[in-house]
Amino acid sequence: MVSKELESAINKQINAEFWSAYLYLSMSAHFAHEGLPGFANWFNVQFREEQDHALKQMNYLNSKGNRVELTPIEKVDTKWDSVLHAFEETLKHEKIVTSLINNLISVARRENDFATENMLQWFVNEQVEEEETAQGMIDSLKLIGNNGFGLYTMDKELAQRSYVPLTGEQAS
Repeated sequence: MVSKELESAINKQINAEFWSAYLYLSMSAHFAHEGLPGFANWFNVQFREEQDHALKQMNYLNSKGNRVELTPIEKVDTKWDSVLHAFEETLKHEKIVTSLINNLISVARRENDFATENMLQWFVNEQVEEEETAQGMIDSLKLIGNNGFGLYTMDKELAQRSYVPLTGEQAS
């Protein structure tokens, strides 16, 4: 078992991951409505990945004999001024998630819970990728600027992104 303090912290993180999923689902719905199916697809894949992150943490708590406690998901935004604005919000959000993961690792280290720290290392690596991807999207969108053809082309490219579920050890 993990300590009650760490169990509580991981449960809060599970809720944060589901909130992230809900945010990305809202972004997906917004861009589908705006006629940008590629961007909608990109955010839909993000939605599914965030669900995987929550489930991975739930599986971990269950495997340790701890209790998973889900709480209500708070409201998320439903509209963004532009694709660039949505990705700026995405990067800002992912940086917050990174800090939450870092805080979880601090608690695990303080408690000498090496197994939990090891599990959380996967999330550290994931967050490096998430922030890098969001920054890359922002950089591309800034280069495109107000060029409609550039936005159209990027939308077509993002439509090709596919969801890859966690498997085996990744999921547990």
